[in-house]
Amino acid sequence: MVTRVKIKDKNPNEVMDIVKDLRDQRLIQGTDFDFAYFQSQYDPISGHFIEGKHTVFTFYIEKYATWFALKYSEYL
Repeated sequence: MVTRVKIKDKNPNEVMDIVKDLRDQRLIQGTDFDFAYFQSQYDPISGHFIEGKHTVFTFYIEKYATWFALKYSEYL
C-alpha cells in the first residue's frame, strides 16, 4: 500500500533536513520512502497564485507514513 503525505511551505533546506531525519531513522529512500518538491505555481497570464510550495512524501510501508504524518504534518 502506498501512502502520500503532503507537507506545505517548507523550503528545500527544510525538506532536506526532514529527509536526513528519515535516513537517520534507517529508512531507505527508494525502498521505504520517496519525495518530490514542488515550487510555488502562478498563472503566467493572470499572475494569480495557483498553489504554494510543497513536498509530497510517498511511503511504501504504512507505519512509516503514520509516524511521519504525526511528526511533520500540520493537517491529518
